[in-house]
Amino acid sequence: MKRKLLWLVWFVLAAAAGFFLRRRFISFWLRLPPPRNRVRIERGHMIAAPDGALLASDHYAPITDRACPTILIRCPYGRNWRHGIFGLRVEFVAQRFAERGYHVIAQDVRGRFDSTGVFEPHVNERKDGQATIDWIKQQPWFNGDLGMWGPSYLGIVQWAVADAPEMRALFPMITSSSLYDIVFPDGALDLGLILRWITLLELGEKQRYRSLAASLFILFEMEWRVRRALMTLPVIQAQTRLGGAPVPYYDAWLQETDPESPLWRERLGGIAHEQVHGAVHLVGGWYDLFLRGLLNDYAAMKAAGNQPYLTIGPWYHFSHVFLMWNTLHFAVEWFDAKLADRKTKLREQPVRLYIMGADEWRDYPDYPPPARSTPFYLTHDGSLTREPHDSAADHFTYDPAHPTPAVGGNQFALVAGPQDNRRLEQRGDVLVYTTPAFDVPMELIGPVKLQLYARSSAPNGDVYARLCDAYPDGRLVNICDGLTRFHTETNGSNGDVPCVEIDMWATAYQMKPGHRLHLIVAGGAHPRWCRHTGGATPLFDTDVRQIQHTIFHDREHPSMLVLPVTSSST
Repeated sequence: MKRKLLWLVWFVLAAAAGFFLRRRFISFWLRLPPPRNRVRIERGHMIAAPDGALLASDHYAPITDRACPTILIRCPYGRNWRHGIFGLRVEFVAQRFAERGYHVIAQDVRGRFDSTGVFEPHVNERKDGQATIDWIKQQPWFNGDLGMWGPSYLGIVQWAVADAPEMRALFPMITSSSLYDIVFPDGALDLGLILRWITLLELGEKQRYRSLAASLFILFEMEWRVRRALMTLPVIQAQTRLGGAPVPYYDAWLQETDPESPLWRERLGGIAHEQVHGAVHLVGGWYDLFLRGLLNDYAAMKAAGNQPYLTIGPWYHFSHVFLMWNTLHFAVEWFDAKLADRKTKLREQPVRLYIMGADEWRDYPDYPPPARSTPFYLTHDGSLTREPHDSAADHFTYDPAHPTPAVGGNQFALVAGPQDNRRLEQRGDVLVYTTPAFDVPMELIGPVKLQLYARSSAPNGDVYARLCDAYPDGRLVNICDGLTRFHTETNGSNGDVPCVEIDMWATAYQMKPGHRLHLIVAGGAHPRWCRHTGGATPLFDTDVRQIQHTIFHDREHPSMLVLPVTSSST
């Protein structure tokens, strides 16, 4: 009995110690500076938008007499633990900021959870964000310094008000200011993204009626629901197969696929980067679906005369649950330096890149670092060579009824990022081109392009390319990929063989000795890029037809892979 009592006393003492020291344990785990303050939470502020919609908000206030900056977090996935697992994560982050001397406003965007109105992506974020900023400015605790934080859609809402005069610092992660280029990468619908996101939003609303434990499985339920809708024809009806309520903006987006249409330019257009004067730290992942848009934002900020910070890791979109855990110390460091005027020493170089293959972080003064555009030529025998050759053309057939699948990569999916591509290479509807094994390391940092001389049996279709690292043990790991959608005017209608350029996005990768580069060429990567039906209106077609592709690689048609080889390569 005494032994059991002693164990009970030790357990109670350990639990009490864990409770009182929990904030320091969290700081150690996340590599954060020690907490400065206790926090008071004021829940349920209802901030009025100009049209009368009410935006539900929570205020995390540091208990201190000092004037403190403010961080705004606007979220469609729930603002606190009552809204399920995503809301719990937002509350956790808000607590960490507030403990370190920041007022934090966590808000449900219009039409989500406790906020009134109708949710329509992006449309109301500027006016609702500005209304929230106006409310913050009226609060006695506001000291004039404002920042915003968040990944994915929580980053899109940052760009919507990035030009506000009060905005001193932004921390947009795995996001982009241009919504069109995310929904229609390379001019093709990202069907996997839109269907999964619609489902995630619907399931998120239902979480408030579930336990937190049950909400842990929301992503698995999302995948199960979406799987049955991905092969629906016509594609515009695919969202009806999800089992939820109709989604009007799905139809609107698919009806207006022209980026110059009023829908995309006026209602959903991006920010003018030259009007952004606050400090911006962009965080992305080499396998994230927002990567190209994020790099475009970096280039636009540079062109406008600003110097944003840029951090890109080996992540995909669901890494560390939207990067909330592994980048929080970067965010605290950023806000401490740019909002709180604390003597926090930021890194000397504004760009930090994770070099995959070498498995190390490196800092640079700019992106992309200097590199030599190095061509590797495609040949009929399946080689990638440094010199062009005369060789016969290659042929393959793409069948939309059995589309070439997307394997890992930059998908909005649980199974994304680097994956073994051997099952993709073994399909009969792909071509593969390979270099000899490297004797010395070769580093690629920057954009990757494929210039392809190709002709197809249909006037409309897609050509897709993926670059992989072939390991000595047989693994075939994807590095980057891209797609181009061609139309009659680019398909050799006058008898010429057109040259199409495939933007294969960007990477930072070291090829090790003994490894080889594999280039896979196919007719698509469904559902990352929605399969082309072979007809003139692929989003509305009810039938599909096969497309025969011919790839030329002779001296008159030197199809080539162009790689950014850095000077650090030996």
